[in-house]
Amino acid sequence: MAATGWTAAAQAKDATALRLMMVRRKGCVYCAQWDREIAPIYGQHPEGRAAPLVMLDIDGPYPDGLALDRMPWLTPSFILLNGGMEITRYEGYPGADHFFPMLGTMLARARASG
Repeated sequence: MAATGWTAAAQAKDATALRLMMVRRKGCVYCAQWDREIAPIYGQHPEGRAAPLVMLDIDGPYPDGLALDRMPWLTPSFILLNGGMEITRYEGYPGADHFFPMLGTMLARARASG
């Protein structure tokens, strides 16, 4: 697993950038499936480049200033953030064939919201 930690410095550096926060937990079989199927290619896809990945454990710690609609309880949860504010989320792993189309829909929603 190539987990990317969230740092306040990274958030402050580009506060308006879109980020995809993957919330996961140890032992999550769908997180492990995502690691095998998507993680190696995430950054090569236009959607992955548009929303760099940040991974967090469901138990935190969560960064200061993060504005979520509600705390995640299902893993994996994919939460699209703009400057630390939740734009939209997808709970669960839709599978390799549906992940990037799902992320594309999330990105389109973010663009439409502002």
